Amino acid sequence: MWSMKRLMPASLFGRLTLILVGGLFVAQFATFWLHMDERAILLQHGYSHMGGVPNKFWIHLGLTLTVVIAVALLAVRLVTRPIQRLAEAADAFGRDLDSPPMLETGLIETRRAAEAFNRMQERLRRLIAERSRALAAVSHDLRTPLTRLRLRADLVEDETLRAQIDADIADMQAMVDSTLDYLRGLRENEPLQSIDMNALLASLVADEEVIGHPVTLMGHADTPYRGRLTALKRAIANLVDNAIKYGHAARLTLEEDATTLRIVIEDSGPGIPEADLLRVAEPYVRLESSRSRETGGVGLGLTIARDAARLHGGELRLNNRPEGGLAAMLVLPR
Repeated sequence: MWSMKRLMPASLFGRLTLILVGGLFVAQFATFWLHMDERAILLQHGYSHMGGVPNKFWIHLGLTLTVVIAVALLAVRLVTRPIQRLAEAADAFGRDLDSPPMLETGLIETRRAAEAFNRMQERLRRLIAERSRALAAVSHDLRTPLTRLRLRADLVEDETLRAQIDADIADMQAMVDSTLDYLRGLRENEPLQSIDMNALLASLVADEEVIGHPVTLMGHADTPYRGRLTALKRAIANLVDNAIKYGHAARLTLEEDATTLRIVIEDSGPGIPEADLLRVAEPYVRLESSRSRETGGVGLGLTIARDAARLHGGELRLNNRPEGGLAAMLVLPR
């Protein structure tokens, strides 16, 4: 059974073709053996043969196979093409909420599937639009009382108490801002555009150098990358901030080939325990041994970077460096 599964093609196209061609072979040879008497008569009259079988049979079998295989390939293609279009539409919608709807044409089943997909797409768009409006209202409602608290804290005469209150308000403000950035999910209606990655990384490095952070940049991209500027800038900035906070320096490397753009941010910090590499990018996960709130962050920086990579069809890879420190790699397909 296991060997039979390995021999079966993985695609629906291949399996349907195999079934049709295999069925034809069985039918042809069954027909031949049902006419064994006719074969003997033909051989007695001097018909040429190969392996005891008249050559006309092989010619007939070859022509039949050629015609049936051609028709089978066309038929299977017509059956599987709508499934491929549905998969392509789903993949495009996963990367871009504003991707065009599917064409509601073709067979009845195909039209029904396209109509259902388009309805789902429209419902998701409405849901995300409503969530964005709710987030905007929550953002305003949360920032207003925080501002009032900060003004009232200035009236506290005890300097020690006032400093503690200001620190708590700053922590709350940071948590509110980070949480709202995460809840937006980087799914804002930001258009795709050609991004000069060399200029983007150089500007981030220059900003860090101005405030005295040791950041270096190596590598060069020969062609622009088509993506969402705000999402990518936020993701890279978060990774650079992490490298500086926990490794005191950041080394950026830009690599590319024909299909992929890679941005590597390395530090010389304590790294991350191997058991935590997979879960550290989950929301609100903070590793207290090296990444506590006192050193900055509320456990959303890596999550936002991971979501930005996924938004572009890529991924965020985290690995501990053999010489010490962490290497965070944004892998972005072109």
